[in-house]
Amino acid sequence: MSVNKSFMYFSYGSNLLSKRIHIQNPTALRKHVGQLKDHRLDFIGHSLRWGGAPATIVPHVGESVWGAIWEIDMKNLPDLDDQEGVAANIYFPRTVDIHLIDGQVISCRTYQRTVDPPDGSNYPADKPSRVYLSTILHGAIESELPKHYIEKLETLPHNNNVGEIEMESILEQL
Repeated sequence: MSVNKSFMYFSYGSNLLSKRIHIQNPTALRKHVGQLKDHRLDFIGHSLRWGGAPATIVPHVGESVWGAIWEIDMKNLPDLDDQEGVAANIYFPRTVDIHLIDGQVISCRTYQRTVDPPDGSNYPADKPSRVYLSTILHGAIESELPKHYIEKLETLPHNNNVGEIEMESILEQL
């Protein structure tokens, strides 16, 4: 795809999983694994769809968030914005520099929650649902994120909620 017809998207949450991203973004092609430096992964608020706190990135010097880089056709940009709740002011789009394992840096679109965790809060600020965290973990494995990062994800607490049946059904089909 040419630069004018596609964009690069850095996913760090449920869209790590190909079955999840393809629900609303069928043109997505996973291209790379990369690292967003000086940010940490956190969970804030409550998603009715997932039954727990959704993931976000929070600036934090010295930490990194790993994720997948997808190339997506521009025709799916409104779909991705809709999925991320941009019009509802849940997430806002950002352009970030993602560092690839080979040292290259790629400019990507990503999304960050419009609210930050409280200052001095424990990590994570809120707990994701079991099914959401499992979706992220399956996506991290599928995307071949670094082993140390997957091990970190495995230690995150969840609220034991399974969220909507639709999402649990997607996960069961793995």
